[in-house]
Amino acid sequence: MNDTREDGFLGCRLTIAQPVRGYRAGADAVMLAAACPARPGESALELGCGAGVALICLGARVPGLRLAGLELQPGYAALARRNVAANGVDADILEGDLARMPAALRDRSFDHVIANPPYFRGGSVAPDPGRGTARHEATPLAGWIAAGLRRLRPGGWLTMIQRAERLGEMLAALTPSAGAITILPVAARTGAEAGRVILTARKGSRSPMRLLSPFVMHAKPSHSGHGEDLTGPADAVLRQGAALNLRDR
Repeated sequence: MNDTREDGFLGCRLTIAQPVRGYRAGADAVMLAAACPARPGESALELGCGAGVALICLGARVPGLRLAGLELQPGYAALARRNVAANGVDADILEGDLARMPAALRDRSFDHVIANPPYFRGGSVAPDPGRGTARHEATPLAGWIAAGLRRLRPGGWLTMIQRAERLGEMLAALTPSAGAITILPVAARTGAEAGRVILTARKGSRSPMRLLSPFVMHAKPSHSGHGEDLTGPADAVLRQGAALNLRDR
C-alpha cells in the first residue's frame, strides 16, 4: 500500500501511516485503546486491527504488553506491521479472517481482546474496497463478540466500541458468557444523544452491569468550525494518552 499519508496521534507523539483514499482510523480507535484495562506484562489481541492505530496507542500507553493484531485485508496488515515497527511497539500482526481464525491464534488465549467492528449492516458501501470492508460488516457483530470471547482466557476482558443503536445486539451476544459489563455512552456534546458506546465485559463473570454517565467529547454547544473544542477529559485521552478507566468511573 503505497498511497499513504502520515497522521499524528496522541498529540503527535505517534506518527501512523494510513491510506489516502481508504479507511483511516481516528478518535474511535484512540478511545478504544484508552478503555482497555490492560496492565504491564499482560497480553492483548485486536480483532480487525487495520493500520494498527488502536494497537499502537495501547502499546504506547501501557509498557510491556504482549500484543497481537488480526487483519483481514493484506494491504492493511502490511501497513500495520510497518506502523508498529516505526513507532517502537512490539506487536505480532497476522493476516486472516476472524470467522475462520488463523491456526497461529486458535491455540492462544489473551488477557484482553479489543475490537472496533464495522458499524454498518446496510446502506451504500464505499467504492474503495478497503473503506467498504472496514465500515460494512460481513461477519455479524455477534460473530465478532464470539470470536473475541473464544480468544480470552477465563476472567479476561473484552473491550469494544460501536454505534449506540447496536448496544442491544452486543448485550445479547455477551449473555451468558460474560458479565461485569460496563457501558460508557459517548456523546458529541452535552445534552446530545450518544452516538457511540464503549463496552467492557469480563469472560465468565456474573457481576452486574453498570451504565455510566456519558463521556462528552466537545465543550461548545455547537460546532463552530474553529478548532476541535475538546472537553478536558477528551483532550486528556486523545492528545495526552490518558486511560479512560471505566471500572473506576
